[in-house]
Amino acid sequence: MPTDSSFPDVDIPNVDLWGLMFERARDFPDSRVIYRAVDSSRHYTWADVKEAASAFGAGLRNLWDWQKGDVLNIYAPNDIDFSPIVYGVFFAGGIVSPANPAYSADELAFQLNNSGSKAIVTTTDFLATALKAAKKSNIPEDRVILLGSKRDPSHRVKHWSNIRKTSGASRYRRRKMDPDRDLAFLVYSSGTTGLPKGVMLSHRNIIADLLLINGAVGRWYEGGQDKILGVLPFYHIYGLTGLVQQPLHRGIELVVMPAFNLEVFLKAIQEHKITFIYVAPPVIVRLARDPAVDKYDLSSVKMITSGAAPLTKELVDAVHRRLKIKINQAYGLSETSPMTHTQPWDEWYSSVGSVGKMFPNMKAKYMSPDGTELGPGEVGELWLSGPNIFKGYWKNEEATREAITPDGFFKTGDVGFQDKDHNFYITDRVKELIKYKGFQVAPAELEGKLMDHPAVNDVAVIGVNDDEQHTEVPRAYVVASDKSKTSEKDADEIVQWLTGKVANHKRLRGGVRFVDEIPKSAAGKILRRLLKEKAKEENAAKNVKAKL
Repeated sequence: MPTDSSFPDVDIPNVDLWGLMFERARDFPDSRVIYRAVDSSRHYTWADVKEAASAFGAGLRNLWDWQKGDVLNIYAPNDIDFSPIVYGVFFAGGIVSPANPAYSADELAFQLNNSGSKAIVTTTDFLATALKAAKKSNIPEDRVILLGSKRDPSHRVKHWSNIRKTSGASRYRRRKMDPDRDLAFLVYSSGTTGLPKGVMLSHRNIIADLLLINGAVGRWYEGGQDKILGVLPFYHIYGLTGLVQQPLHRGIELVVMPAFNLEVFLKAIQEHKITFIYVAPPVIVRLARDPAVDKYDLSSVKMITSGAAPLTKELVDAVHRRLKIKINQAYGLSETSPMTHTQPWDEWYSSVGSVGKMFPNMKAKYMSPDGTELGPGEVGELWLSGPNIFKGYWKNEEATREAITPDGFFKTGDVGFQDKDHNFYITDRVKELIKYKGFQVAPAELEGKLMDHPAVNDVAVIGVNDDEQHTEVPRAYVVASDKSKTSEKDADEIVQWLTGKVANHKRLRGGVRFVDEIPKSAAGKILRRLLKEKAKEENAAKNVKAKL
């Protein structure tokens, strides 16, 4: 039988996101600051967001004849303008499709074409790439507009605030959406195994996830008391729900960072008295080891929530010893809107290594490769169902059928188990397990152990083919903490160190390779396919050298 959540279910109202945010009773004033820029005096109150979003949505309908279901692409780093633009699109009845600003023109053009985007919002820093992608996607140049504090000095490209000011816009009223059928977001999966897929998230999906978060760990923070640091990218669903939607819903101030910079991050915590932060594991490593951390007062922080990859007890201990900061872990995917599990704040230490308890209104089961449902403690693929499960993959019925069962369970592709206390553990991805002579090796387990080595700043483990043994073997790609210590001897030392900590079949028989950076998605998930391509190139070069 599927496992139910250990939290009581919550009621999910039959409203769209605009209705939830702006047409309900609130326990905070209109004048509450919701979004504040980390590097300037720019900010939005709740009333400011509603006013700017209404004007932008009306402007879209008036100037561009925006239709229900039209898609607007946001190709930009974090900015306080993000939310009013999103809600302006909702006002007009549209769908928002955010894109990673690190995308090339070709990568952006793929998303624009696949989503059928009608317009792009970007910043002056990314304008050139946006214009190239727009041309490739047949989006008129006058439908590329800017957000943020900077304007186009040539006046060729409008700022989004100009769309708000079009005459005649005031006659438009907001379009009400069907919460379950109409899409709010079309987000693109990170493409860890191929081209990104469009994940269809309805208004109800996002609303459900916001309320499930509130019903699980949301009671530990509140508007007017807490401040969240907005460092996760808004273009990824983790930041889109947790940082763009949640503060507006709860009346919590969000201090917005355009990108991660350790000094800015630490200074923001100190100056704004930040109490809560969502991060990915590399930030935790910096907090544990970087000397710059000692220069700042971080005592205001009540909890840091980490997602994207497992944390070891040693790393959590290191941060807590150094800073007295508590760290809990969370889990989710683009397809689940995203959060489904987190460690309760009062259990942050008792279940280190787990992603905690499952959110309200959800069911889970673990399945074996042959389709058998597994019992407690047995390792299998995690399947989830609930009101936050996505509607399917955009224009990809085959992928949707493969991912969602007829009875509504989403096959996450993640391997794990549940313990007797209803804590869930994620040990790896189904497709990323390394097969060594019939044994399964989980890369995430080895990565967690390697992160405890003082010479390792970041790491990814993949399986590489060993032609002599006719099997896959684990290899680690390591970002060294000291760039001067990247010799073969240093690599061998790391291999031997790990050998003393793992079973025989988990040894790094593929060795250690030092790299400048681990390729990752916006959420911090390792893009192993890129490392596998790198390994193939290394192997080909080695074979050529051997023949010479």
